[in-house]
Amino acid sequence: LTKAWVVGDPFDPKVQQGPQVDKKQYEKVLSYIEHGKREGATLLTGGKPLGEKGYFIEPTIFSEVKVYMAKDEIFGPVMALAKFKTIFEEAIKKANNTRYGLAAGIVTKDLNVANTVSRSIRAGTIWINCYFAFDNDIPFGGYKMSGFGKDYGLEALHKYLQVKSVVTPLYNTPWL
Repeated sequence: LTKAWVVGDPFDPKVQQGPQVDKKQYEKVLSYIEHGKREGATLLTGGKPLGEKGYFIEPTIFSEVKVYMAKDEIFGPVMALAKFKTIFEEAIKKANNTRYGLAAGIVTKDLNVANTVSRSIRAGTIWINCYFAFDNDIPFGGYKMSGFGKDYGLEALHKYLQVKSVVTPLYNTPWL
């Protein structure tokens, strides 16, 4: 799958992944990849700089990721896969065992599993059988330490509004 992933100019409609925003983020992502290898996660694919120009990194997938390894938001082309035996006791507990909650992906053929897990995971966006799908009408933003409010959708307007309550009695008050 990552072999077909198109990396390049983000203004090209065929491109699915652009570069890191700057050298600092590029180096940070590469250091996380090296850290994952040192910690014992299995590098399935990617993990290296891509090309001679720009801050491009190969799409990277790790397996055998333990909960203690996935504590930070990398904000780079890195996916961490973890195994679990039970959905309700182990998988949801692992998914929620982080201080972040921007987004999560669920892959299943069982609609009951999709509904139960999506309600149980504490994240701002849950993708079921897809990933990184956006629309301007769907609010996007995280839970816990991931984000400050929502972008997109009607919920995004709340960042620009401040609620005020004004109460006026409709009957004659004795102190006036």
